[in-house]
Amino acid sequence: MAAAEPAKRRSSAGRGTARRPDGDGAAPSRSGGAARAMRSAVEQLTSLLGRAPESVSAIKPTDDGWDADVEVLELERVPETTSVMATYRVTLDKEGELVAYARKRRYTRGQIDRR
Repeated sequence: MAAAEPAKRRSSAGRGTARRPDGDGAAPSRSGGAARAMRSAVEQLTSLLGRAPESVSAIKPTDDGWDADVEVLELERVPETTSVMATYRVTLDKEGELVAYARKRRYTRGQIDRR
């Protein structure tokens, strides 16, 4: 590993999301909201995989807690655009504890989705 690593871009996940009014009884209590759930998903997945996720690309509330998609560097290569990345789906309960995770896809860093 090089002594000086390039700065990584920060994810904009969670910015500009609408907040639901409290007290409507429709959603479970989620202390700290999406930002807390994102931090929890990253910390717990790091512990399980032994690799630090690079970003959270999606997060959504569920009846039982949260689902998040987390991007992880699986194999570092030179040039960086050929490094192997993976998207993991992480499921958290209402308290922010990880209850399940699964790798959804693997791709090279330079790959873009065609939609």
